[in-house]
Amino acid sequence: MAFVKVLKNKAFFKQYQVKNRRRREGKTDYQARIKMFKQDKNKFNTRKYRLIVRFTNRYCLAQVAYATIAGDIVVAQASSKELENYGVPAGFKNYAAAYCVGLLIARRTLTKFGLAEAIKGKEEIDGEEFHVEDEDNEQRPFKCILDVGIRRTCVGSRMWGALKGAVDGGLHVPHSSKNFPGFKPAEEKGQESEYDAEAHKDRIFGNHVKEYMEMLAEEDPTKYEAHFAKFIENDIDADKMEDMYTEAHEKIREEPDFKPVEKKGITHERNGENVTSSDGTDTVRSRKLTLAQRREKVAAKIAAAQAKMMEDE
Repeated sequence: MAFVKVLKNKAFFKQYQVKNRRRREGKTDYQARIKMFKQDKNKFNTRKYRLIVRFTNRYCLAQVAYATIAGDIVVAQASSKELENYGVPAGFKNYAAAYCVGLLIARRTLTKFGLAEAIKGKEEIDGEEFHVEDEDNEQRPFKCILDVGIRRTCVGSRMWGALKGAVDGGLHVPHSSKNFPGFKPAEEKGQESEYDAEAHKDRIFGNHVKEYMEMLAEEDPTKYEAHFAKFIENDIDADKMEDMYTEAHEKIREEPDFKPVEKKGITHERNGENVTSSDGTDTVRSRKLTLAQRREKVAAKIAAAQAKMMEDE
């Protein structure tokens, strides 16, 4: 019999340390996270703010937060779901929506710290590279570090739309234009790279969506009506796309404050597994069984199966 070396013996498992839960779930890159908020110990209570950008299947979410020993403290948050209040009825996770969310979180954060009047940001949106620290402001800019999580930082990705919106809104987020849409790296060594600000502006105002709408309207009207039903319902076609986002940018700058949704005041009454609401709707919600009840249920199934076997015999 060949000799087999035991690699994971008792001594191994005594020294084994389980990774953090969010590391095991693949949700947090702790190496990157530590780099974002790590600082000297003599800088006591000096907060390092992060601009957190995340995308779900339907929305773009943004937060400005800082880390403490007890956990992250969120200063301000914004969601593309709120764009309905600013005249954007659909398309809540594209590049143009991400820009609006970045602009909204920037103006909301500066308003909270009383810097909205001192720092206006860039009011003319032309896609050009902009850094608020280069402007002649009396107030020092509010600095954040972009937190992209575990998403890949590809050129032209939607997260850069949120970054550009936050920068144009007045936040100081260190960045370069090499990741923006319209950037072309140098083809040969010694040549200079090119940045097409006009191409980036087209993305910010949703011209790529406009072109797709025009193409579908001509080639497949049925698919066009299905894909852009929300836009059609609100009387928005391809020609009104740029005006829609322009008005949204203006409204965000005028009123960036969060408006909570009014509660409907619906109450619920439960009778066993039946739930009756005050608005007249009835639903069925099964109750969670206790351990004893689950064991009784299993025992009853076993008894019924045994009885059936005895009848068959």
